[in-house]
Amino acid sequence: MLSPTSDAMSRDEKRAGASLASIFALRMLGLFLILPVFAEHARHIPGGENLTLVGLAMGAYGLTQALFQIPYGMASDRWGRKPVIIVGLLLFALGSAVAALAPDMLWTIIGRVIQGAGAISAAVTALAADLTRDQHRTKVMAMIGSSIGVVFAVSLVAAPLLYSVVGMAGIFWLTAILALAAIGLVTNVVPTPPPPHPGPKVPFSEVLLNGQLMRLNFGIFTLHLCQMAMFVAVPGLLIKSGDLALASHWKVYLPVVLVSFTLMVPAIIIAEKRQKMKPIFLMAVALLVLTQAVLGLGRESFVALVAGLLIFFTAFNILEASLPSLISRVAPPRAKGAALGVYNTTQAIGLFLGGALGGWLSQNIGSGAVFIACGGLALTWLAIAAGMQPPPLRSGQGAAANAPAHGILNDKP
Repeated sequence: MLSPTSDAMSRDEKRAGASLASIFALRMLGLFLILPVFAEHARHIPGGENLTLVGLAMGAYGLTQALFQIPYGMASDRWGRKPVIIVGLLLFALGSAVAALAPDMLWTIIGRVIQGAGAISAAVTALAADLTRDQHRTKVMAMIGSSIGVVFAVSLVAAPLLYSVVGMAGIFWLTAILALAAIGLVTNVVPTPPPPHPGPKVPFSEVLLNGQLMRLNFGIFTLHLCQMAMFVAVPGLLIKSGDLALASHWKVYLPVVLVSFTLMVPAIIIAEKRQKMKPIFLMAVALLVLTQAVLGLGRESFVALVAGLLIFFTAFNILEASLPSLISRVAPPRAKGAALGVYNTTQAIGLFLGGALGGWLSQNIGSGAVFIACGGLALTWLAIAAGMQPPPLRSGQGAAANAPAHGILNDKP
């Protein structure tokens, strides 16, 4: 075993990062696969003509995620990370099966609600923090955050093809299988975590009202609200503006995603290696604002839609890699599960409200209203994020690497 001051990642740290990122990816892939195809699929099932219900079905799992993330995180602090993760994955598999067998929109929503009850994000990220030393935690959290961006991109490419072969029921059955496969990783691959941190319990109010964490929590809320709301509207716009069948949407998503990753990687390297986290972070939030402007103004132009998607994927990938890294450097060591529970709760609320709001606005006002609402929220995030202070320099070893991460953000929200 390496000493606490070693600058190299140990074999167990590498295994923990890779396996936990894979667990996160398997679960999120199951959630994201429906985004590019569900709004159009819903038109052919009872209740699917109501876009508000469609939006609720897409975002319903976010509601139960929001209700269960904090209890799951606190339970993992008390009873251990792995048992909580396994229970959550079993519930997710059950919800996937219910959705696969659903005869109408109501039962689809019920299935999505049960999926969301498997709220393991906080426990997984807390386990990642347990299994890594401070000087390597940012790398592992970035691996997990990046996995979300990767599987989101994969789902956008793969979903139309899968839908054309196995249909929506087949996609939901696949998500159940992926959840069960993730349980195998938890039990057989993920290293055993150390005992809980000793010392007095951190009051939950100190986690909930921490100004540094509140800024980051608002950010993840905004990012996922915009993501979900956009994909209530975008598939239909691609069909309308480009006369592109749903099964062929991968022809747009694949090149856009590949280009976005080539743009994301150097941005992350500059942020980490050259200590440019704040300007890169703000640039990504600004790109999210630009996305909504391009999509809103150019929603009848196929070229403008493709350009807007490229901008969005670039911003999304950068932010999904950066936000968990910053959270991991702020969260109190003895309340990581609770802090990450709050973080993932705000993410889940964003997913739920994004689906519901996107569906309601599309149904009652039009797709342009979706992009206006998301643009206003993203602009608010940019104003809030502008006050953040650059993360402190990391020495990579010794006491400096293990010191509390003060000064990453202002204490006031």
